[in-house]
Amino acid sequence: MSDTGSSLVPTRPEFERQVSAPIGLGDVAKPLSFVERLGANSAFRRGIILVALALAWELYARWLASPLTFPTFLETLAALRDGIVSGVIPQRLSVTLETLVVGYAIGLVIAALFTTAAVTTRFGTDLLSTFTAMFNPLPAIALLPLALLWFGLGRPSLIFVIVHSVLWAVALNMHSGFLSVSETLRMAGRTFGLRGMGFVFRILIPAAFPAILAGLKIGWAFAWRTLIAAELVFGVSSGQGGLGWFIFENRNTLDTASVFAGLLTVMAVGLVVEGVIFRFLEARTIRRWGMQNG
Repeated sequence: MSDTGSSLVPTRPEFERQVSAPIGLGDVAKPLSFVERLGANSAFRRGIILVALALAWELYARWLASPLTFPTFLETLAALRDGIVSGVIPQRLSVTLETLVVGYAIGLVIAALFTTAAVTTRFGTDLLSTFTAMFNPLPAIALLPLALLWFGLGRPSLIFVIVHSVLWAVALNMHSGFLSVSETLRMAGRTFGLRGMGFVFRILIPAAFPAILAGLKIGWAFAWRTLIAAELVFGVSSGQGGLGWFIFENRNTLDTASVFAGLLTVMAVGLVVEGVIFRFLEARTIRRWGMQNG
């Protein structure tokens, strides 16, 4: 009976087939040409944009033919070179950056404290929402008169307006990022017994880091332009003015090329911070974690 049953079991023949690519399919992975590699390089594309802007600047200034009103790009570069060689621009830039770093750091610390309180307590949430509704629409430059009365003429006044410009933008983005964290991650953190600061640093901050990084960028931009504007008004402390004061001084002496050289320095710092520092942070964090494309 068993022999009859085993004889009824079908057997499958074994064979191998050679699989070949269809005719005319071509290379699956074709190496990029030199032109295609250049086109895929974001630094090269940005360089082309900068060169085009510089060329348009030079042509328009030559057509206008009014160096006092609008110097050429080459005249601005010459003034920038003279300012760097003489040491004036590096010294003024160092004063500005030192003030910026101090104010930016203080603003980030206060924003982190406000946001941590907002995500851990209901009172903190009410406090942050009330303060941001009151102070975020208030331009930092409008606080200059109060800063002069409270802190006098000098660096403390500049730091005060920088902290105001950084604090609310960063706090709003951080809080929005924390609120967008999925409930699944929150429950996982609570399952492992995370509470308070441990819950914030191990669950909320990594999950909300794209929004946090966006807040850092916005806060930096606000701080940088607020500082330059403030230095244009009262940027001298103990005889040492910053980059904004350098622009103001040269405007008074009608040295328009040096004014444009100062503005070019401001834009160059912005390009370096955005294109190098923040891009490095993105590459090492949210892009590596698969939270951002491009």
